[in-house]
Amino acid sequence: MTRRAAMAGILAGTLLLLGCSAGARTGSEPAPVPTVNVEAATTAKAIDLLRAGTKFIDHTSFRVDVDIASQVTSLLHADNVNKRADATLSTFGRITEIRMIDNDVYMKTDVDLPGVGHEWMTLDPARVPSAFALSFAPGKNDPGGSARLINAIVTARADGSHITGTIDVTRIGAGNGINFSPGPGGTFPDSVRSHAFRATLDTEGRLVSFLIPAASGMPNASLRYSDFGAAIDVTRPRGAVAAPDALYPQLGMGG
Repeated sequence: MTRRAAMAGILAGTLLLLGCSAGARTGSEPAPVPTVNVEAATTAKAIDLLRAGTKFIDHTSFRVDVDIASQVTSLLHADNVNKRADATLSTFGRITEIRMIDNDVYMKTDVDLPGVGHEWMTLDPARVPSAFALSFAPGKNDPGGSARLINAIVTARADGSHITGTIDVTRIGAGNGINFSPGPGGTFPDSVRSHAFRATLDTEGRLVSFLIPAASGMPNASLRYSDFGAAIDVTRPRGAVAAPDALYPQLGMGG
C-alpha cells in the first residue's frame, strides 16, 4: 500500500471518527477461479460462532485495536453499559482523540481542516455520518465494526477456536473499524471478492481477533478485542467548544 493510497483514507477513516481506512491497488491480478460453495452449512455454523462471539459488546467493557498496514491505527476503550468510551486514532502521526460520556461526544484533532481548530470540541452526534454513528445503543455500539466484517464473509470453517475462510472486501462497506477504499478509478481488483481471513475466539467464545492478510494489492488489516471487564475512566475535557459547522461536511470526505 502506498502512502498516497493510505492518506486517501485520513478523512474517510481517521476523521470519520472511529473508522480506519486504506486504499486498494488495481492492476492485472488474475480473477479467482469461480467455485461453488458446497459447504453452506459449515459456513453458516462458523458465522453463527462469530456472531455469538461479539455478544459481549452489549454486556461488558472491552478494548479494541485496529491496524491497517501499521500506517492507520486506532486504540479504543468502550463500556456500553456505563456509557463511557475513548479513542485515539493515528494516521501517519496525525492524531485524533474522541471521548464519549453519556450522550456527550468530544473530539480533538491535529489534522488541519479548513475552519476547524485543534482544541477540544463537543460534537452533535446527530450530525455525524450515519455509517459512523457514535452511540451506546445496541447495534450501533461496536467501534470495531465486527458485524460489517462478518456480514461480508463468503466461506468459513471453524476448527476449534480458529475460524478461516474468505471474505468479499467489496461488501464490507463504510463504518467504524476497518475500511477499505477502492484504488485508482474507484474499483477493487476482482480477487478481493474471495480474500482470505482468519479469526480467533477465546476460551469463553468471545471474538478476540479478525485478521485480513495482505494480498492482491490489499494491505493487511487486523481487528482485536481484549481487556474484557476492565474499568474505563473517561474524563470530560476542560474548555471544550462547540464544533464549528465547517467540521461536519468534512467528516464525510474521503479519497
